[in-house]
Amino acid sequence: MTTTLPVTLEQPTRARLVAAGNAAPERGLTVALRYASADPLAISLVFPAEVTLTGTEVTWAFARSLLDEGLRAPSGAGDVHVWPSGRTRTAVELHAPRGLAVVEFGSSALRRFLRRTYALVAAGDEDLTDQVHRALRALFGPDGGGAAG
Repeated sequence: MTTTLPVTLEQPTRARLVAAGNAAPERGLTVALRYASADPLAISLVFPAEVTLTGTEVTWAFARSLLDEGLRAPSGAGDVHVWPSGRTRTAVELHAPRGLAVVEFGSSALRRFLRRTYALVAAGDEDLTDQVHRALRALFGPDGGGAAG
């Protein structure tokens, strides 16, 4: 049996905070785009402490497919929405209990990042076995939660 070690990709990317719940002015920032092969369906946006309401680094995780779809057409439901913003930008809208933020990225940087993630784990090749086992252990405990008979 072949075992593959988990790989994490990270790409610092310039972005522009164009709207925030606390009415902060537009500002440039660097956001880290992150993808871990151990969680193959998700990507993360990691915001530096100096731009967050809490003063600590904040990570937003959502479906890799949402980012991919949002590069072409408005996508998303719930807390995260992604859509093309003009010819060269992509907007990501994030809803939290304490407010809302809209961050614009260069679409080419997002496409480049997605290409790297798909080179690591192709769409449709995501193995979710480990995630299912972890979720079941969290729900039922390490022994499966069944009563011995």
